[in-house]
Amino acid sequence: MKKLKHYRWYIILLVCFITIINYLDRTALGVAAPTIMETTGITKEQYSWIVSAFQFAYTIGQPIMGFFIDTIGLKLGFFICALIWGLATMGHALTGSWQGLAFMRGIMGFSEASVIPAGVKTASTWFPAKERGIATGVFNMGTSFGAMLAPPLIAWAILFHSWEFAFIIAGILAIIAAFFWFFLYKDPKDAKRLSDEERAYIEDGQEKHLQSSKKESTSIKNILKQRNFWGIGISRFLADPAWGTINFWVPIFFVETLNFSLKEIAMFVWLPFLMADLGCLASGFVAKFLNDRGISLINSRRITFTIGAILMTTIGLVSIVENPYIAVLLISIGGFSHQLLSTVAATLSADLFKKNEVATAVGMAGACAWTGQLIFNLFIGAFVGIIGFGPFFVALAAFDLIGAAVLWILIKENKDPEETKHDEDSLLATS
Repeated sequence: MKKLKHYRWYIILLVCFITIINYLDRTALGVAAPTIMETTGITKEQYSWIVSAFQFAYTIGQPIMGFFIDTIGLKLGFFICALIWGLATMGHALTGSWQGLAFMRGIMGFSEASVIPAGVKTASTWFPAKERGIATGVFNMGTSFGAMLAPPLIAWAILFHSWEFAFIIAGILAIIAAFFWFFLYKDPKDAKRLSDEERAYIEDGQEKHLQSSKKESTSIKNILKQRNFWGIGISRFLADPAWGTINFWVPIFFVETLNFSLKEIAMFVWLPFLMADLGCLASGFVAKFLNDRGISLINSRRITFTIGAILMTTIGLVSIVENPYIAVLLISIGGFSHQLLSTVAATLSADLFKKNEVATAVGMAGACAWTGQLIFNLFIGAFVGIIGFGPFFVALAAFDLIGAAVLWILIKENKDPEETKHDEDSLLATS
């Protein structure tokens, strides 16, 4: 069988494709929300509960899905999850009440919680450490690219037929993506088209102290004991409200505050997601640039996160600008900044935890992230009608700066025991 050059990049592009469909499905609600609220009479408070059902299910689902994937295997576990969320997406079309939509969002959120743990585990399995950030950035581009595709596709489906038709299309795409994954994904040991040279390149570039044997079981208790987990978890708790706001509330902000029509939403709401794509890609390259110049892998990640946090402060200016196009620009910079630092936070789990713990650690940190989203969403739903969107954008500007400080304080680099011994021997020889 003919070998494929750069096989690992085909694999991560496959993950990116699944992620695009995943985020297209979840973003569909935000785009369709003004139409759904108008035709069904759902209020803003009820809409916040629909969004919260997804966020709550996604929050508790991430550690469970991460553990599920670590236990049952990446290929089969991710396939099952994609099938479930595809069917749940189609199920949106069968209900017109806020309770029914909340129920479907809950099923969808629980199964979609598998995406980031599965993606990071794939990057950890298929890439050497120095390329892991870029690989994570590539698949994570799917989060914003899918969200970018949703506005024109969902708006077209609504204008062509109905909001129910939009969810049927989105669900069918997810089911197709699930079968693509099942038939195309292979682990490195099973990939017959992977060359011996590339396999050796991948294995030689991975941290030996993070390898695990088949007999080692994944321990949630052990992960919770590590300060590195809490460094990642707290920073993600503070960072992710921005992504939830961009996904679920910005379309409503565009309609109510900027007075955009549905057509104008389709024209402009994808721009923050385009910039977010660039942020995903930039994240890995910035970290690699720093690492290639002698900065340690973990510090290169922390510096990249800090750069994103500083850039994120610009989103606070949305509260004072009056020009709608400048507001779109500032929110777009926010999308870039968030994905720049969010990709770093996700990659750190693969840098700091053993192979049999990666998906679980990512899922547990993701639960922290979505707890932040959930709480922030409830605050928006309860108070946006009273104080407007401005104070919430100001809060988002501050959260990531605190998150960056947490990374620098709590994260501790795990050195390979052999490297540590070599450093100690060199120190003794010098003295």
